[in-house]
Amino acid sequence: MSRLPGVSDRDAGFGAKIAFFFTRRKLARLTGLGPDAAGMLEPLRMYAHIPRLLTAYGRLEQAESRLDILTPRHRALAELKAATTVRCEYCIDLGSQIARRWGITDEELLALSDHRDAPCFSEVDKLILDYATAVSRTPVEVSDRLFDALHAHFDTAQLVGLTHVIGLGNLRARFNIPLGIGAAGFSGDRVCALPGAGGR
Repeated sequence: MSRLPGVSDRDAGFGAKIAFFFTRRKLARLTGLGPDAAGMLEPLRMYAHIPRLLTAYGRLEQAESRLDILTPRHRALAELKAATTVRCEYCIDLGSQIARRWGITDEELLALSDHRDAPCFSEVDKLILDYATAVSRTPVEVSDRLFDALHAHFDTAQLVGLTHVIGLGNLRARFNIPLGIGAAGFSGDRVCALPGAGGR
């Protein structure tokens, strides 16, 4: 149960109603679930209290969803590791279901919390997971060694995109957690990534 009431469908303005409609469709497509899963729109319902902010946030999410310079696997790993490091239940729930549909296995979801020792991840996967952890901790501490190792595999635009994906994951998490926005049932009784303890 969130700490503040979200804007209901009945009370939403025209712009919010449009945002709710298209977000339901998008999340249903990404997760393979019906468009009426309870709690699905909880973060958007909070943003709808400030219509200009809802519009700006919606544009940011749309731009990120069209990012095609990273593979779905790399995006999923980066987003989920950010979510598990910050411990956002909504993000872990949603991210696990999307990651599963993008080919991440249950074994990999469970191994995220101790990714360095997991044989199911490649060295590039582990670099991405290390980077997502480093960016998502407070304070942010990304070593030159880690950044240079990533740069050996990703070009400049890809590194900017990867950093953005992780940063946006942190924005989502750090918005949801203080407002009490929890898991919305995207993963149901299926495996979810385990929250990290700050990562390594």
